[in-house]
Amino acid sequence: MQTVEVKVTEVVEVVKEVQKEVEKIVEVTATPVPEWTRPHPILSDIRVRQAIAHCTNPIELIGSVYGFLPEEQCAKQIMDTFIPKDSPWYAKNIDPNANVVTYDFNPEKAAQLLDEAGWKLPEGGRIRANDKGEPLAIRFTTTNAPFRQTWGAVWVSQLQKCGIQLLPSYIPGSIWFGGNSGLRRRDFDIGAFAWVGETEPPGPTLYACDQIPTPANNWNGQNYMGWCNERASNAIKQANNTLNLEERRKNYVIVQEEFSKDMVSLPLFQRLEATAYNKDLKGLRPDPTEYWSANAQDFELPGRDTIVAALGQEPASLFLLQESAAVAVIVGQMIFGVDVTQYSYGFQNVGLESEDFPRLENGGATLTEVEIKDGDVLVNANGDVGTFKDGKLIDAEGNELALKVKNAAGEEVDLVAGVKVPQLAVTFKYKPRKWSDGEDLKNADFELGYKVACDRESGNTSYFVCDRTAKHEVLADGLGYKVTYVPGYLNPTYYLPPYGYYPSHRVVETEGEFKGKTLAEVPPKNFKDLPELTDKPLGTGPFVVDTWEKGSKIVLKANPNFYLGEPKTKEIVIQIFDANPAGAVAALLQGTVDIVGKEVIGAGQELETVIKEAQAGKINAEPIASPTWEHADFNLNTR
Repeated sequence: MQTVEVKVTEVVEVVKEVQKEVEKIVEVTATPVPEWTRPHPILSDIRVRQAIAHCTNPIELIGSVYGFLPEEQCAKQIMDTFIPKDSPWYAKNIDPNANVVTYDFNPEKAAQLLDEAGWKLPEGGRIRANDKGEPLAIRFTTTNAPFRQTWGAVWVSQLQKCGIQLLPSYIPGSIWFGGNSGLRRRDFDIGAFAWVGETEPPGPTLYACDQIPTPANNWNGQNYMGWCNERASNAIKQANNTLNLEERRKNYVIVQEEFSKDMVSLPLFQRLEATAYNKDLKGLRPDPTEYWSANAQDFELPGRDTIVAALGQEPASLFLLQESAAVAVIVGQMIFGVDVTQYSYGFQNVGLESEDFPRLENGGATLTEVEIKDGDVLVNANGDVGTFKDGKLIDAEGNELALKVKNAAGEEVDLVAGVKVPQLAVTFKYKPRKWSDGEDLKNADFELGYKVACDRESGNTSYFVCDRTAKHEVLADGLGYKVTYVPGYLNPTYYLPPYGYYPSHRVVETEGEFKGKTLAEVPPKNFKDLPELTDKPLGTGPFVVDTWEKGSKIVLKANPNFYLGEPKTKEIVIQIFDANPAGAVAALLQGTVDIVGKEVIGAGQELETVIKEAQAGKINAEPIASPTWEHADFNLNTR
């Protein structure tokens, strides 16, 4: 009996130990996955994303909004990477053998991929389902602009023929592009919008692994898909961390190859655009890469003191650090001014003291070599920023990074203490000017600009440049600042000012805890909540906010203190035509509106109308093949 009892006791003890181990294992596997890092139950499968691409007929989408264009012209607007095919940066224009994956309209191929992914079409059914009986239904979010509702409805129909149910939601642009909603919070499954074409190709904030917005990083970055492809991420960082043009081109080929292969964002088409305006209006410069508002001080209508411009939606805020919608930028250009313009795929200096930008060639920038020592922050050969400590390079999250850096000759060498790495410093001297309240712009305003831009709670869309800035110093002699970047960071557009300025002297008048304090005394995290910054900000541009009737209009008056001279018109009224481009175009033809920008007109009937009316001599409007492109992003993660 005693022997049996001993054996039973031993068995029981073993069972208890096993139970304890099981409990430990269950506890580990049950640990909650952080929000927006969980794989999407449908879209995380590349076969589903590829099937959606094969189910999409871009010619039909383009025809739905550009019905007046011949099919051969529509075909020229189709894209397969994030760079239009007519750009010198397009992968196959750099390397004809680039491995860019194209997804032709092929419903049969799509059906095969969906079957392989476990999404079968039930007998007699129209919508595919998995083995649990769950339908292949995906939320589709975009703006309520008629342009997107038009092609969006066609796309919904196309995917339904493949057994994919899109659940469309057309919401106001102020919500979709808002600082605390929509895209910024990755609140979508498939989301459609347009990236405005740039003079330089898009950078790391869109496609690098460390630029994925999550609650954990306070929604920092614009990689809304949650796409992390190490080869592409390294290439996009290296493309934006070299002064060598050929190296940049090579890396942009890599990013486009991986982008097309992974199908994380479906390029739909390059837009045809036109800004339409009163035929008597002088000074307006329609351009593919710059907004019509960039030179508003030159606008002139003979015999009239007021010019009326239409916007298709109301800006959610004029705090542009957080608000990047086109309508906010347009109004912002007239209030804050433009120090650098981007006409015709180039950069032009407006607000800096010298005629040219500060460059290595003219002494405005310097490139020196520094010895790396323990504790230094630097950028490695992959374009990652980290701290060199105890023989390791560690990023902000504690991850170990590659121990390779580039020397002054551009060669990769081992990262060890004492190795020499190039360091870039640039001095930005500004033309003297006054704020719209008459106060001089001063260096304290530049200090505040840097402080707010790089404060982790300010709501900035990206801290990429902040993380690569070693030092920001206002000038002892002159107006402006000097930026010294961390060793190893070689920004190819280093000559463009990276930071702005705020009126540090302005006293808060809004009721609350900051009333009576200057902006310099307000924590940056509260800037986005102050009407002094969101509704009626001071600026150094050609116009000032006089009144803002929410939902109706914004009245701008000429700034008597504008440093480039008195604007040629005394008043610009911004009339809000919320998601109503037809109304804006009708008002232009009736003579009650003088400017309807390309961002309002969009495509379809309104574009056709302004082109025909311009041909008849009633207005001015010139269609432009735009680098702006429509696309649908796949969110690879869920909450």
